[in-house]
Amino acid sequence: MTDTTVRIEGNTLRLPGGAAVRFIRTLRLPETGTHALPPGLGEFPVRRVADHADTVPDAWRARGGVMLPVYLREAMWLSFAGTTEPAALQVGVGKVCAVSGRPWSDRLTRDPQNYVVLPRQPWLDGINSGTGTVRQFVAVPLGLGATVEGQVTGEEVWGGVQLQSFPLNDGELARWREEERRRAELARAAARTGGGYGAAMPMSAPPAPGAAPAAPGAAPGARRPAAAMGLGVGGSMRQEVYRDDRPLTDWADRPAGRVFVHLVTPPEWRRITGEAPPPSPVDRAAYTRAGLPWYEYYDQDAADLDPGEPLRDVKPVGDWIGDDHEPWQEPAPQQVLPLGDAPGKPVEDGDW
Repeated sequence: MTDTTVRIEGNTLRLPGGAAVRFIRTLRLPETGTHALPPGLGEFPVRRVADHADTVPDAWRARGGVMLPVYLREAMWLSFAGTTEPAALQVGVGKVCAVSGRPWSDRLTRDPQNYVVLPRQPWLDGINSGTGTVRQFVAVPLGLGATVEGQVTGEEVWGGVQLQSFPLNDGELARWREEERRRAELARAAARTGGGYGAAMPMSAPPAPGAAPAAPGAAPGARRPAAAMGLGVGGSMRQEVYRDDRPLTDWADRPAGRVFVHLVTPPEWRRITGEAPPPSPVDRAAYTRAGLPWYEYYDQDAADLDPGEPLRDVKPVGDWIGDDHEPWQEPAPQQVLPLGDAPGKPVEDGDW
């Protein structure tokens, strides 16, 4: 476990130990009621801060990592499809844990659990609110107090998203790999004898409900301070954050790798990278009228985590920036689909 390098493949962040993370554009939900999982509208483009050292703010260069463009009040979710081996992944929003609500830590904890388990957790759409729900990630500027960071800590210093991965310890990882080897052998034997039901389950999470456009290269510009963005919360949706069924001692004591993800306003993205940002968020009513799908995901063998105490009282971003004013079009029942039962340049870490 000597390589601590985070790499980008397309728009996928690959953390040491096999964890894969993509940032998916989606529809912002109403802040009342509880909804099905909104569909993906393609990936956010992700770029290395180090590739734009002449145009990013000094604080970003110091923290290293990557950046992505997001509109004010635009919603996102994190896809973990493509994870190759078991990993415990910590997700921070302004260095507040999105699972427990506790301050960012370089240690795994179980009481409360401060990580998600991959690939069992196929995606994460928001902060853990318990009882089988999360509250949607929504981008807002720092300085209003609307971010999760501002509401939990009383200040807005960091913004962005933080990721940190822990693989299994050496002994458990060796055991897991041997089990996977034996399952693969059984699957091949079943295939040779004509039996298809013995095939091994893939290690990657279920395919994420979203497309994946890419983006071209960049151009420099003049350096100046950039508007800082963080994540607040929007509407509630039906999604469980799963309890880890392994003992904590199965995981490595120290993280294998980490990355700071800066959120950039579209004008700043164009100035910093020279690239056009993605188009503005898709109109919710038009998407629903088109009959495109929403999702329900259920894992009968997994247990949902209780909400972290610091996250219980986080208020939605609408309390600061007002309602969306778009009429909500509830999807028809048939639109909700059930799901489930190291190349590339290294990403530089920094001081955060």
